[in-house]
Amino acid sequence: MPLLNKVRTAASGGFGGDTAARSLSRLRLALTLFFALDGFLFAGWVVRIPAVKQQTGATAGDLGLALLGVSAGAVVTMTLTGRLCRRHGSHAVTVATAVLLSLSVALPALTRSPLALGLVLLVFGAAYGGINVAMNSAAVDLVAALRRPVMPSFHAAFSLGGMVGAGIGGLLAGSLSPTAHLLGLTVTGLALTAAAGPVLLRHPSPAPPRTLPSRPDARPGAPSPAARRTVLVFGVIALCTAYGEGALADWGALHLAQDLHAHPGVAAAGYSVFALTMTAGRLSGTLLLERFGQTRTLVAGGITASAGMFLGALAPTVWAALLGFAVTGLGLANIFPVAVARAGALAGPGGVATASTLGYGGMLLGPPSIGFLAEWFSLPVALTTVAALAAGAAVMGYGARNAGASPAA
Repeated sequence: MPLLNKVRTAASGGFGGDTAARSLSRLRLALTLFFALDGFLFAGWVVRIPAVKQQTGATAGDLGLALLGVSAGAVVTMTLTGRLCRRHGSHAVTVATAVLLSLSVALPALTRSPLALGLVLLVFGAAYGGINVAMNSAAVDLVAALRRPVMPSFHAAFSLGGMVGAGIGGLLAGSLSPTAHLLGLTVTGLALTAAAGPVLLRHPSPAPPRTLPSRPDARPGAPSPAARRTVLVFGVIALCTAYGEGALADWGALHLAQDLHAHPGVAAAGYSVFALTMTAGRLSGTLLLERFGQTRTLVAGGITASAGMFLGALAPTVWAALLGFAVTGLGLANIFPVAVARAGALAGPGGVATASTLGYGGMLLGPPSIGFLAEWFSLPVALTTVAALAAGAAVMGYGARNAGASPAA
């Protein structure tokens, strides 16, 4: 009997409810570990980029082109992973891509030229894009089985894994070579995958309910054209919020240092403040969703992020700008998880792939867009686009309030 059916039997008092509940708890823990592992491995690679740049003799331009390999590999794979999840199950694809991500994170440290670095980053990006779609698809299925809006807790695990990976990487940067550090990440990743993977593989993903096609020529179970359009809306919402995350990661510290003349240490804390409040917001996301519903949480988050970013971009003092960054992190925290969950509820793994691809595109679009706008106007004015897009996400979320919503929405 599929796991989802067991849970429904348990909810109505049927035999085997305790077993199903324990299975779901183990499944949730294992999936949480994969989200944390993804953030941990990616952050561990990011903190060693300067050392790998020096090792390969790459110029800034060479490095920029090589890093495009991560983006290209991720975007191409994201568009394909939804099909793989439908064919083989999101649990099996999650485990396979976790193994590939763990192995490929060591490859950049073994390169000695910018070309070789770009090629191995294509593989790393492919694994990174694949695991993000697969584990989010698995999370959407588990949310449906649990009948609780726990999606933010998975994304909180990703954020916490990234913070731990960056912290450990920073501590080891002076004592370990990039090769030793990244090989250590490979061993860690494979060990965690070996521990958590069997739990996912023993429990196939709950089968999505089959729906009648809306048109005579449509495939059974395929999303309707209206559902596909709504998935695109949630994908654009994900893009708007990921745009802000990418922009703050690359330009927040420069804004504090250049425009507000902050001390280098204080300027460097700008993104850390944003990341900490985003993590805190995601840790409390399930409670917010249960109390206020998906639409209210999404709309309130967009409005909060917009207000925070206007303060962060235009404040005349460093501490007011830091407060703005903190408020922005709280506002953006749960919008991406809600958007991906709603897209998955509407169109399954394909919906998750669409929303994730658009969201990742927003993270890539943010930094260069801010740079161009800063050239034409100023950096503070450019950063207000983060606020504008967050407000746009709130408007779109309210407009799509009745699409693919759970009863709590």
